Amino acid sequence: MTLREAIDRTAARLTPLYDPREARNLARRIVAEYAAVSLSELFADPVREITPETARRLEAAAQRLAAGEPLQYILGAADFYGRRFAVREGVLIPRPETEELVDWILREEPQAGRMLDIGTGSGCIAASLALARPGAEVLAADLSSAALAVAAANCRSLGARVTIRRADALGAASDAPGLEEAFGQGFDLFVSNPPYVPESDRAAMHPNVRDHEPAEALFVPDDDRFRFYRAIARAGRRMLRPGGALYFEIYEHAAGELARLLADEGYEEIELREDLFGRPRMARCRKSARPEDSARPAQSEHPERPAQSERPAHPAREEKSSSL
Repeated sequence: MTLREAIDRTAARLTPLYDPREARNLARRIVAEYAAVSLSELFADPVREITPETARRLEAAAQRLAAGEPLQYILGAADFYGRRFAVREGVLIPRPETEELVDWILREEPQAGRMLDIGTGSGCIAASLALARPGAEVLAADLSSAALAVAAANCRSLGARVTIRRADALGAASDAPGLEEAFGQGFDLFVSNPPYVPESDRAAMHPNVRDHEPAEALFVPDDDRFRFYRAIARAGRRMLRPGGALYFEIYEHAAGELARLLADEGYEEIELREDLFGRPRMARCRKSARPEDSARPAQSEHPERPAQSERPAHPAREEKSSSL
């Protein structure tokens, strides 16, 4: 079997679940991985023969892909910000838009000396920041034991100096400390990609995300959609230094509401930023540089009512097609 034939056969297996372009992109990626060739080699030498053992492994992987399992879980790894991170079931797969969030931080916060990644998952944000800013102190929090183990393994394998601790951003777990108890104060920067997809949008998500990635890292109740943003913002008022920055990945259909929430919580210089597809997916704000403003009372604890205009999440980005 040639590389081209392997791609054709794998893509055909995937078209019932994915559109033809995405199916072919997935087929190329998994054939390149199992055949141990680069994507450029796939295009340069598509008639190269693969071994029978490689063909058997590809068939088994194609079956798992056709059943909806994410490619990254099959490979046990995901690429993020120029590095490869281990992932497994129970740990959220790093996304390209999160790379944009990391890039924004590195461009805009060169003086941040103490940073906390809240809901670290695979550790991709924390490790990327630590490797890019070796002089900074980077800490990371998660409630999931699976995520903590994977994040620690990734930081060790990549040589990233990150302090990782179990903590509960909501302060609701009886067996885990809250953020302030776990990490103290004096931070220059918080960053978080928290759960933000309303439960009412669950059915509209692609099955490979909805049915396989950890629900606790994705979904929030419709009647309390901003629960993590609110809790982290309030923790930031206590834990960030005056003028400290707070960076979020956000739900594109609730950007305006989130900006209002951050303003209500007393943050300044609120900025929303679009991803490469023109969707508002990131937010930044700053704690007031005036220390007296940090002690302002919290807003109402009552969750907001869900907006009636919420739209379902869009599927993952597509890549350009080609003849291979």
